[in-house]
Amino acid sequence: MLYELIAVVRPGSLNEVREIARNAGIQVLRSGGVVRGYTNWGTFRLPKPTTKHQARYTDGHHFIMRFDASGAVQSAVRRTLGLDPRMIRFSVVKLGDKLEEIKDVEGKVEWTKARKLADSI
Repeated sequence: MLYELIAVVRPGSLNEVREIARNAGIQVLRSGGVVRGYTNWGTFRLPKPTTKHQARYTDGHHFIMRFDASGAVQSAVRRTLGLDPRMIRFSVVKLGDKLEEIKDVEGKVEWTKARKLADSI
């Protein structure tokens, strides 16, 4: 199954973000999964101030990881990220489970600043 991890890490050191992304990827690889790619979106403002681990955050460093793995591996990645105090927020989205659905999905996710009018209709 193809999953997309969208993670928001506390702002600060880029090394912390790399370490979190690397640990999640290693966990997928050791369990027999495949990491399709990482995308670093950088630091920008959160929609609303968030409190996590007794600290208040208004900005967060965003990254995305697309990976193929079983449901159990996805649950293990979620459990690991949930215990990490450097994480502000994360979400794992299932993009598909059949080959026809996921064969053309790339590993990189581009950020678009302006949505096209055709996309919003």
